[in-house]
Amino acid sequence: MWRYIQTGSLLLALSLGANSLAQDQVQEIEQEGLERTEAGKQVQKKVDSLHENTRNLIDEYESHLKLVEGLRMYNNMLAKQLEAQSEEIGLLKNSIADVAIVERQILPLMSRMIDGLEQFVELDVPFLLEERRKRVAKLRELLLRADVTVAEKARRVLEAYQIENDYGRTIEAYKDKLALANASFDADFLRIGRVALMYRIVGNEDVGFWDVESKSWVELDGVPWRRYIEQGLKIARQEIAPELISVSINPKQEVRR
Repeated sequence: MWRYIQTGSLLLALSLGANSLAQDQVQEIEQEGLERTEAGKQVQKKVDSLHENTRNLIDEYESHLKLVEGLRMYNNMLAKQLEAQSEEIGLLKNSIADVAIVERQILPLMSRMIDGLEQFVELDVPFLLEERRKRVAKLRELLLRADVTVAEKARRVLEAYQIENDYGRTIEAYKDKLALANASFDADFLRIGRVALMYRIVGNEDVGFWDVESKSWVELDGVPWRRYIEQGLKIARQEIAPELISVSINPKQEVRR
């Protein structure tokens, strides 16, 4: 009986020892599994990090490729622009050379135009003579100025011609001095285009007109002429509505206008 008990105790002790050893082995296996799992997590984290870095590097590389392609296209555009600008520079150089030739030709032409304008003023009906002579004198001064472009000089000369041309299509009333028989009088002048230039002396109200044929002032007699001229002066000053008036072109002819 004692032996049986001892044997049973021994078997129980062996059984308990085996169970304890098995449990330790299971725990070790579980610990190893946990450690491997944690190690796997760490490895996966490293893999994920490497993948993310690789993805970032690829994105950055593709971004640089797009930037390089954009720069290549930009350089091509700049090259074309430079080529076009070079052609434009060549054209401008040729134009500048042509302008220099034109300037050498146009300045003498403008000088002749001013001479012709001056001659025309002196031969024309003598209205606003001082103003028109001053305009011609200013054009001569302008032609000699180096700070004024040729284009501006040409514009001013053509403008003077246009002003003279407009005189032939307008009616005008103005005050000026009238020289008669070595005497000077204040007078009201009435200009109707270049058809007629008449005067009315301020004070005594004598009236007359410029005779183109004799190139002299001719006095007009009679109240009707004074009334016609006064009426024309009022029309020119826009004091009354336009209407037909009588003007004298020469002593032998009267024209209704």
